[in-house]
Amino acid sequence: MEVEQMQALTPTASEPHRQRADIQGLRAIAVLVVIASHYGLPGLGGGYVGVDVFFVISGFLITQLLLREADRSGTLSLPRFYARRARRILPAATLVLVATVAVSLVLLPANELLDVSGDAVWATFFAANIHFAAVGTDYFDQDRVLSPLQHFWSLSVEEQFYLAWPLILLGCVLLTRWRRPDRTDQGPRGLSRAVAVPILLAVVAASFGYGAVAAGTDATNAYFSTFARAWELGVGAAVALVLPVVRTRLRPAARTALAVAGLAAIAFACVSFGGHVQVSPSAMALPVLGAGALLLAGAEVVGREPVSSRLLGVPPMRVVGDWSYSLYLWHWPLLVLAERDGEVSAPVRLGLVGATFLLSYLTYRFVETPFRNPRNPRNRSVRRGLLLYPATAVGVVLVWGTASVYAHYLVGGFGDDPAITVGNSGIRQDTSVDLSKDRAVALVQASLYAADQGAAIPSSLRPSPLELDEAVAGVGDCDYSPPDARQVCPRGDPTGERTLVLWGDSHAQMWISAFDELAREHGYRAYYFVKPLCGPADLSIGHENAPDAGPWDGCPDFREWVVDRVAELSPDLTVLAGAGPNVPIYGPDGQVTASQDRGDLLQAGWERSFDAVAPYSDSVALLRDVPWANRNAAGCLTRRGADLSDCTFTPDRGHERDAYASLRAAESRDVRVVRPEPWLCWRDRCTFVVGDMVTYTDNNHVTAVYAESLAEELGRALGVPLDLGRS
Repeated sequence: MEVEQMQALTPTASEPHRQRADIQGLRAIAVLVVIASHYGLPGLGGGYVGVDVFFVISGFLITQLLLREADRSGTLSLPRFYARRARRILPAATLVLVATVAVSLVLLPANELLDVSGDAVWATFFAANIHFAAVGTDYFDQDRVLSPLQHFWSLSVEEQFYLAWPLILLGCVLLTRWRRPDRTDQGPRGLSRAVAVPILLAVVAASFGYGAVAAGTDATNAYFSTFARAWELGVGAAVALVLPVVRTRLRPAARTALAVAGLAAIAFACVSFGGHVQVSPSAMALPVLGAGALLLAGAEVVGREPVSSRLLGVPPMRVVGDWSYSLYLWHWPLLVLAERDGEVSAPVRLGLVGATFLLSYLTYRFVETPFRNPRNPRNRSVRRGLLLYPATAVGVVLVWGTASVYAHYLVGGFGDDPAITVGNSGIRQDTSVDLSKDRAVALVQASLYAADQGAAIPSSLRPSPLELDEAVAGVGDCDYSPPDARQVCPRGDPTGERTLVLWGDSHAQMWISAFDELAREHGYRAYYFVKPLCGPADLSIGHENAPDAGPWDGCPDFREWVVDRVAELSPDLTVLAGAGPNVPIYGPDGQVTASQDRGDLLQAGWERSFDAVAPYSDSVALLRDVPWANRNAAGCLTRRGADLSDCTFTPDRGHERDAYASLRAAESRDVRVVRPEPWLCWRDRCTFVVGDMVTYTDNNHVTAVYAESLAEELGRALGVPLDLGRS
């Protein structure tokens, strides 16, 4: 009878009749430092390396299991392997997924509920890492709150690795048979290490190299990518492959040295690493090789107890090692859901840790153990194990469907609250209000007036509060996000005799729908030179995805290219729009700018850009940045019980100072200025709802729907087409 007793980040099976105490203790160390890091324990900023240690353990145990099966039976049964995996990982994981979505139904606004339930589906299909990488690279989603299921990315990495690794080993078994082995480095019917080790080393080298390249070009993808992480599991697999050969050759002194060095490497990484090295394979090699050294040092030899077992195998550590999978699953959603409205106090965090341990014990005792108990006849059925995959998937998808229906209910999808108008807001009856004659401004006044009266949020909003992620204006074929993208794409009226250029970052892109309407209406060929994070102000800035890498060369290169295009096009109108950068600004000395110097640098940068395009443009204009909120639009629009008064905000002062720097620059160069504040704010307050339209996609980008509704007002403010002339 097969006895499965070992588990790593995701539990894994092994055949020995007793557990290796050192692995239990190493597993305990890994999960404890992860929890300590996530919960903000001082001095353990690098505790995230516990996940990398888990990868090594898991790669070791899975490979050891497969090798034993190959040596025993002469082949590998993939159905039996995946049935074991299902019994190990799915019951506890599904419990946490369903429980997290259920709690989110009560605690979270509708948009976050939809996100969490969607995350649960991705996690169920072992694609959470792919999903979170895509979310992380979406610039307009930069203010997305942390998902309580984000930690499932690591399980997805493991399961994706285990789609390929057993197949590779099975191929090695078949190749071993073909070679008719008679060497001593293999079992009588098993797998030749001489075949498997070179293949594994090639996998490790390729993954390590890919991770090193990806870390420098796309840190988010490198963090979540299975290709960039496979080398860590491969190190554990390599230890399993060489262990039978080296275990009897390691003297006690060598074992002690390996154990001490391994622990020291992991400890050093935990206390000295920061967030900037999370995706660097060269840095992560330290804890990964440290874990591998500990696994080698702990290999048992008859008559000897390895020193690592004495160091790590004490009973409390073994208990935590038993619970480690459930501890990992529970600790993150408890923390994220508790801090949905801001950080909680240290005593509350301590209580959350206690709750994590209690839930983990219960999950281990009543969920994990029954499904992995080899004495239970049901657990011997391969078919029953494999059926857990579709069963859990159907269950989570049903939970997602329930959450989706409830989310639409929360945003008024089944209500009839009307859109706000000047007529129904009550503003006309208030003689103290000087109602604007401009229809757009008057509607803003009416919407904020209705908010003061506690009016209901309109039931039918454009766009839906549940679809704000997709509510940004598109760039068409001219996506300048890739570093080498330099195409030119005319839009608007392709036969127009006038030319319009819009230059800026995402805060220029958000106005494209308005400029498209304006250009078509008045016969302009429009060119949109917009690059996320790269504003038009001539500044030396860092990059969001590489905050410690110094100035970003790609942005100045793009600015120079845009000025050259303006010179070629000689536009009738050039509009500059952008936000004060969230990334570091570097001064002339190459150092990060102090806050007191920021305004002066911004003003000078805007002035240089105005000067650069003015000689080639009949008219130059600044489209001032919009006011920033202190929260996202969807958060108030989808919260149960919210009304319009909950969906107003006071502009963020820091970003207002940045915007005023651009205004000072425009004034100094006699550049026309378009100020969008009256289209969003009144009496020093701004609103997320105007009429039946949502104004913001997040806390600082205007929706495409609302921008397009302002095309006429924008054209009038720019002087299109009547009074164009050199400013």
